[in-house]
Amino acid sequence: MSIRFDGKVAIVTGAGNGLGRQHALALAARGAKVVVNDFGRAPAEGGDTPAEAVVREIVAAGGEARANNASVTDVDAVAAMVADTVAAWGRVDILVNNAGILRDKSFAKMTLDDFRLVVDVHLMGAAICTKAVWDLMKSQGYGRIVMTTSSSGLYGNFGQSNYGAAKMALVGLMQTLSLEGAKDNIRVNCLAPTAATAMTEGLMPAAILEKLKPEAVTPGLLYLVSEDAPSRAILCAGAGTFERAYVTMTQGVHLGLDADTPERIAEQFDAISARDDEYVPESGAVQGRNEVGKALQG
Repeated sequence: MSIRFDGKVAIVTGAGNGLGRQHALALAARGAKVVVNDFGRAPAEGGDTPAEAVVREIVAAGGEARANNASVTDVDAVAAMVADTVAAWGRVDILVNNAGILRDKSFAKMTLDDFRLVVDVHLMGAAICTKAVWDLMKSQGYGRIVMTTSSSGLYGNFGQSNYGAAKMALVGLMQTLSLEGAKDNIRVNCLAPTAATAMTEGLMPAAILEKLKPEAVTPGLLYLVSEDAPSRAILCAGAGTFERAYVTMTQGVHLGLDADTPERIAEQFDAISARDDEYVPESGAVQGRNEVGKALQG
């Protein structure tokens, strides 16, 4: 099975460098028309913006692409980007929410402004871009959307409370949108990359960075936005290795509501935490059903 995107139109945010650039190049190489979005500006001495430089690469290789410099946090600019795309190419089939920034510090030293800025770009930026294409994808009866999450959100990472909070929030956004989009063939997934990019320079030894090329992540992205993509998946990718992460729930223990229930939770915490029969709930309602069901049995 060959994954192709002929006739498909993709928007990739933060695509002027790093992961986004690789995603845009790969989509175009497999037939997609690509909007290369990046907020980066041209060098002081003139020349192409990062987005324009990537477009030149795509066109030189025989593909079709357009550059866009909107900030993903600018509602009007994002709406204009989508409108311009539809005017040029008639549709939007794929949205890759890749744009992001870092403001790393321990929580004790972090300002709330830096916390809010990172959440705005990663979470609100993805929400704004997704909202701008959602009704269009519904009317088309087709859409593929990827949120870029992170192991820092899934599992935590020192000095990245803002980044981790935003990245885990994207998992929650994906979980609900995958349910809401199902009837209209809109499939929504998360990609958790490990890659050497401008945001990670200086954080790892050179030998490790060499293994973590951004292009080693992109095959996972191509699958997640393909015709036969899954939905509601969290795909981890780095150095050519691919894993899947899950948000699971244990079976739990019914303890009732008594004066000593807090103490019994403490006594039974290992049993409550037992992972023998854990599972992936199909929606948030499953937690309540499990709890009420066990209460009725009790």
